[in-house]
Amino acid sequence: MKKTTARLADGREIIYFDESEDAHRELHDPRDLPERAPGSELRRDPLTREQVVVAAHRQSRTHLPPSDQCPLCPSSTDRHTEVPATDYDVVAFENRFPSLSGDEGRCEVLCFSSDHNTSMAQLGSARVRTIVDAWADRSAALAELPGVEQVYCFENRGEEIGVTLHHPHGQIYALPFVTPRTADVVASARAHREETGGNLFDDILSAERKGPRVVLENEHWTAFVPEAARWPVEVHVHPHRDVPDLPSLDDAERDAFAELYTDLLGRFDRLFDRPLPYISAWHQAPVRDSEARNLSRLRLEIFSIRRAENKLKYLAGTESGMGVFINDIAPETTAQRIREATP
Repeated sequence: MKKTTARLADGREIIYFDESEDAHRELHDPRDLPERAPGSELRRDPLTREQVVVAAHRQSRTHLPPSDQCPLCPSSTDRHTEVPATDYDVVAFENRFPSLSGDEGRCEVLCFSSDHNTSMAQLGSARVRTIVDAWADRSAALAELPGVEQVYCFENRGEEIGVTLHHPHGQIYALPFVTPRTADVVASARAHREETGGNLFDDILSAERKGPRVVLENEHWTAFVPEAARWPVEVHVHPHRDVPDLPSLDDAERDAFAELYTDLLGRFDRLFDRPLPYISAWHQAPVRDSEARNLSRLRLEIFSIRRAENKLKYLAGTESGMGVFINDIAPETTAQRIREATP
C-alpha cells in the first residue's frame, strides 16, 4: 500500500491509501475555501457525568446533495471536491464540518472508493483489506495526538440512519475522553475478573461459539448475534486473539476479517432484498489509561434499525427515556436468518 499525505486549501490534512505503488495523486487543492469552522465545545452533564459535544457550526453542513454535486467524489477539470485527485482507492481527510476540533479532538472522513454508486458490501475483500489498513493507520496516528483518549472508527449507511452523503464512506473520531459505552464495558470486565478470575471477552466468545447465534466464523474471527441484542439486526465480530485495537492486528487477521466482513455485509443486504441501513462501530481500547486498555478488547458491532421489509425500529419511551431496550425479534431468529441469507 502506498500512502501519500498532502494539505487541502484551508490547511486540513488529506491522506491517500493506494493499492498500487505506481499511483500518482494530485496534491494541490486549487479551491478558495473560507476559514476553517470554529472549534466545538464540550459540556459535562452533572447528572450522568457524560460529555455532550456542542458543534453549532454543523447546522450548515452539506445535506443530501445530488450525485453530480457530491463533495466526496474525485475532482474533475470543471469541478473541485474535497479530494483533489481525479481518481483514488481509499482516502482520509479532516472533516470540513467536524463534530470535534481544535483542543476538543479531531474528526476525519474515510472514503472507501471513488465510485459514488458502490457500497462497502460490493467492494470485495481486497478493497476491504485496504480499508482495514487505513483504519489501523489513522487509529495509530490519531492516538498520538495530545489529549486524545480514544479513537472511534465507524460507518453510517442509509438515510434511515441519518446519512447526509450517499458516497460510500465512514468516519474516524479522535475523542478527548473515554466514551460512556467503553467505560461501562471496562467496569463490567473489571467486575468479571474480580468475581471469576477470567477474561470477560474470552468467556463471552467461548460461550457464543458453542451456541445457536454464530452466523460466520473463520480461523481468526467469529461473528455472532449477542444473547441480549438490542436491535432487530445486530452482529458482533470478535477476534480470537486478545488485541486492544486495529493497529495490533497482524496480516493474517486483517485478511481474514476482510473476507468475513464482505460475506456478512452481503448477507445483510439479502435479508430484506434491499440495502440494509446500519451503523458499523469499531470498539477500540482507550489509548492512555493502562488499566482500561488491559481490560478492553477490539471488536466490531454492527446493527440496523430495520425490523421488517417495510418497518423500522424507532427508539420509543423506554429506550430513549430510560435506556431499556425492547427487541421485537429473538436474537436466535436473527442469527438463523443471516445464516440462511446466502447468495
